[in-house]
Amino acid sequence: MMKASIILFCLCVGLLPAIAADAPPSSADGVQGESARICVVLIHGPIDRAMQAFVRRGIEVAKKNKAGYVIFDIDTFGGGIEPAMGITGLIGSVEPAVSVAYVGTTERGVSWSAGAIIAFSCARIYMAPGTSIGAAAPVYQSNSAMEMAPEKVVSAVRTQFAALAKKNGYPEGIALAMVDMDVELLEVRVDGKLMVVTEDELVDIDREARKAGHEVEVGKTVSAKGKLLTLTADEMEKYGVSSGTIPSRDELCKTLGGENVEVVVLEMSHADHIVSLLTNTSVIVLLIMIALVTLYLEITTPGFGVPGTVSLICFAILLTSNFMLGRVGSVELLMLVLGVALLIVEILLIPGFGAAGITGVLLIAASLVLTIQDFTVPRFPLQWDMLLANLIIVGVGVLLGFGIAALLAMWLPDIPVLKRLTLTSSEVASEGFTVQPPEVSSKMIGKRGVSTTKLRPSGKARFDGNVIVVDTDGEFVDAGQAVEVIEASGNRIVVRKC
Repeated sequence: MMKASIILFCLCVGLLPAIAADAPPSSADGVQGESARICVVLIHGPIDRAMQAFVRRGIEVAKKNKAGYVIFDIDTFGGGIEPAMGITGLIGSVEPAVSVAYVGTTERGVSWSAGAIIAFSCARIYMAPGTSIGAAAPVYQSNSAMEMAPEKVVSAVRTQFAALAKKNGYPEGIALAMVDMDVELLEVRVDGKLMVVTEDELVDIDREARKAGHEVEVGKTVSAKGKLLTLTADEMEKYGVSSGTIPSRDELCKTLGGENVEVVVLEMSHADHIVSLLTNTSVIVLLIMIALVTLYLEITTPGFGVPGTVSLICFAILLTSNFMLGRVGSVELLMLVLGVALLIVEILLIPGFGAAGITGVLLIAASLVLTIQDFTVPRFPLQWDMLLANLIIVGVGVLLGFGIAALLAMWLPDIPVLKRLTLTSSEVASEGFTVQPPEVSSKMIGKRGVSTTKLRPSGKARFDGNVIVVDTDGEFVDAGQAVEVIEASGNRIVVRKC
């Protein structure tokens, strides 16, 4: 059973990466090869770690195919800030290819929140009629509703969004108004040329225009204070953000590469969707809880059976799914193995629960935290918030796991399904078991002998040439130490080191 479980654990660790490697995240419309000119990466659905890993592989395919354009077909309500920022960094690496964002009319026809940030990281933006983009303020899910993130997080996203807009030649005011509710955005015409600016920008523009003798006309409010900016395809083109409104992705490919352009379309595979599910917060908490409960059951029962197998599988899924996202290395794996080993030593060999057990739990928790994030030490406010969120996720899983294990320790004999894991029989005289009478056992008190094995706290000692099983009152005694009997009750002999 032990050998089969270890083989199963190795299969779980190795199978998903093999699937990801052997099943490329693509289905090709056209020819996939050296002559392909356009690669299309579909960013459809939530922006999460699995999507970030998929985009990374998609860009690698585009580079391999020497694509002239990489189109990121975006259709999303948003997602995590951290993976969104990771994707923007990846998009910046597609050069010398031209990065193009396309908001098409698929299921949602929107590029909101994290999707807007990704779109602005591209060198060009195109949109289909009836689509929209914006509302990129970072939010958190509370118990009752969505709440705005703290100012330090909003500030970090606002700065990054504005930097992306400036890099790609988009109006910075529009990027700011999509993130920050305090930004008011106005239409301004300078000698008839339409511009969209913030209040602060308006002051500078008005001053410079007057010096140059230009006429400044302030128009309508595009985005009032207290509201996040969202723009339609027509408005994006009107304000000079979008390069054009094109009805379909096929038309866009023809516009960029001509009638006979060869196109490779890359979409998330089944393995990507499985990884996305397994790295979901709720699933991570559930896997941690099950892994720890079954680990406790395995440690406290003889042999190696179903609980140990389930625990190995849960840990394997946690490690493998996050390994596929590029977040697991040898350090995390070593910390997890060492933590489990210390926990086993604490439960089996050391009475009570002390330094070894606490260290083991902390190592397991730390390895799981590092497993679900890309960084080790936070370097800026956003990462500190992510670390706190990950600590809560792992903490909830660990507390639930040990809480359930404690309940099982009390109730295990009363649960019909788990009764066979505990010893419920009694050693009674009617079945041939005997116990030393008090007058015999009392003669042992005060006798001195030598431990023949290590007493942790149970072991064997030799008295008057006879070797018997003894216990200590909690201390450890090495083999070959002089011991004295301090208590004798029935067949139980308690000794201490002389």
